[in-house]
Amino acid sequence: MKDRELTQRKNDHLDIVLNPTRALNKRGTGFAQWRFEHCAMPELHLDEIDLRSALFGKALRAPLLISSMTGGASRAREINRHLAEAAQALGLAMGVGSQRVALESEDNWGLTRELRQAAPDIPLLANLGAAQIAGRNGVDYARRAVDMIEADALIIHLNPLQEALQGGGDRDWRGVLTAIANTVKALPVPVVVKEVGAGISVPVARQLAEAGVAMIDVAGSGGTSWAAVEGERAATPHARAVAMAFADWGIPTAQALRDLHQALPQMPLIASGGISDGIDVARAIALGATLAGQAAGVLGSATASSEAVIAHFQIIIDQLRVACFCSGSASLRALRQATLVRIGDEG
Repeated sequence: MKDRELTQRKNDHLDIVLNPTRALNKRGTGFAQWRFEHCAMPELHLDEIDLRSALFGKALRAPLLISSMTGGASRAREINRHLAEAAQALGLAMGVGSQRVALESEDNWGLTRELRQAAPDIPLLANLGAAQIAGRNGVDYARRAVDMIEADALIIHLNPLQEALQGGGDRDWRGVLTAIANTVKALPVPVVVKEVGAGISVPVARQLAEAGVAMIDVAGSGGTSWAAVEGERAATPHARAVAMAFADWGIPTAQALRDLHQALPQMPLIASGGISDGIDVARAIALGATLAGQAAGVLGSATASSEAVIAHFQIIIDQLRVACFCSGSASLRALRQATLVRIGDEG
């Protein structure tokens, strides 16, 4: 695909995701069916609740990952800088968007070591698609992506539904698991595998665990629907009709998280896909997540300034702290033992 076409596609994605009424999976994440049992007498000091966590040997002040967004459009340079500065200020982890464009063209769009200079202390995660990893240059691309930003780990994203619906998408997914296993062996940093909004099932998670993947991001349905995004940018009524039929496809985030934690209790998990606030973060932690990730929810702030991103995540952190307080949880460890009550089957 030509550089110009790739860049235009990324710009289209930004425009559509910034208007979430056009790209949300209306089925829901599943988090709304879970409620914490309220603790009317917490015997805690709100300001002393411990939200600290860690990722790949680096400390976090809250269990949050700024999830992968965009890596290909010119405005991504400012977006990435704002996100990195905010992550450094708040002590959060950050995953960059796909580095394919940066690797295959002369345009890096801010995905350089300058990003690491803006965020020297946080866990910073590189990112490539499974189709690129499975290509003939896969291991070389992976090494270059990590080196490009001095990353602490590499995210490999799985997006078969999006590729199937995208004009010019990667249709041949044979050999992806072998390529992931080879990448795990070749890299000096851990490999994380994530979906992009349709969830990861238990059988796939077991395969990834056997391949040596260090962490899985369930990235379930309920947030941005990339099928709907591709439907919005479809070139023909036929392509739009095919794509929109899959707008609610996928495993809801809460279900994917709960299933994977029960099946693979030792596998560290990231919960992303429709995380809307600090209560969702608390629910995710209680259902088995190590971290919670958010992308589309902060994109509007990221286009504005670092300060806007900081303000956005400070709200989420404060909400998480209150959720801990009112569930009687003095720390994330205690939150994982807090009582969650299932109240319904939808949401």
